[in-house]
Amino acid sequence: MSKGKAGTTDATRLIRAGRTEGVLSNTVGPPIQRGSTVLMPDAASLYDSGKTTYGREGLAAQNALKDALCELEGAVGCQLFPSGVASVTGPLLAILKTGDRLLVSDCAYNPTRRFCDNVLKRFGVDVAYFPPRASPDEIMALGGPNLAAILIESPGSLTFEITDVAGVAALARSRDVITLVDNTWAAGLLFKPLEHGVDISIQALTKYVGGHSDVFMGSACAGTAAMKRKLDDAVVQVGWSVSPDDAYQMLRGLRTLPTRLARHGESGLAVANWLKQQPQVAQVLHPALPDSADHALWARDYTGSCGLFGLVLKPAPAAAVNDFLDSLALFGLGFSWGGFESLAIPSDSQLPKRRHHAALAGPLVRIHIGLEDTADLIADLKHGLAAFDAAR
Repeated sequence: MSKGKAGTTDATRLIRAGRTEGVLSNTVGPPIQRGSTVLMPDAASLYDSGKTTYGREGLAAQNALKDALCELEGAVGCQLFPSGVASVTGPLLAILKTGDRLLVSDCAYNPTRRFCDNVLKRFGVDVAYFPPRASPDEIMALGGPNLAAILIESPGSLTFEITDVAGVAALARSRDVITLVDNTWAAGLLFKPLEHGVDISIQALTKYVGGHSDVFMGSACAGTAAMKRKLDDAVVQVGWSVSPDDAYQMLRGLRTLPTRLARHGESGLAVANWLKQQPQVAQVLHPALPDSADHALWARDYTGSCGLFGLVLKPAPAAAVNDFLDSLALFGLGFSWGGFESLAIPSDSQLPKRRHHAALAGPLVRIHIGLEDTADLIADLKHGLAAFDAAR
């Protein structure tokens, strides 16, 4: 094979073709660097812990997203995880050890409960669940001498209870207990857990930050340097990583988050207030409604609401609930939420796992209000409720 400059062969030049030399063009978004190996300038840099020495640690797009999330949440540091549930399980693995006790909101996301009941217990972590409306003193009283951490989901999954996060965080800190909050409902924008004394704020970025139902990711933001080190160590030791393409999409979604979330919140309240007036509806579970049991706490801590809430129908057989859902045309029937589209799922099957669940007046449906026209969504729900009535 022929040789070119400096004695290199054509094969060598082809292998090295495209290596970036010089300055990249100044685009609005960060460059997407798909790289595992990171070439260092000299041998001494290969083991420099202050430098990015391997692609799994994150390159331009991942770092830009971390920086933006730190700014959003007022965090000292942030780590990215390949899914929302991984952003819960990752911090728990980072801070817990055998013999520790973990308290968890009884209204927590079902995959969170599954991890706690199976994986953590298998490794000797004592897991207990507290009523989401319990006072901070009542929650701490459940802890015992080995209490190491408290995981709060507020508003609660499916039933949307609000916990006094600031009160719990203050008591926990006085006992050197770590607090974590799943802040996905507020998307890091409507509520700031770290400002209320929480140690780690968690989001399923898959939901509102992504905003288009097409990419998985989660984040954990640390309020102190000590928590940042724990998260950083866990990510390196366990081996989590996210792709640069996915990080770029999340960063793009983050830029429109305030505009989208305002529309979700406004439309969500409009639909929730309409549903309250319907004869087929027993209750609407939405903390921003003035008659909610949690409205005072929500108003104290939150600057707005999103499009996710619960709908309790009047007593009816499961077939009637299915007829209601199957009659909807604009609402998709699917898991997850936070995208541009409206969604609905029946939720009764998830409730028996809870330890402190109060009986509801009828079947529970979770509603996500998307970016469609509100009048069209109300018309769709009206059609579904007529089908529900006919089946009852």
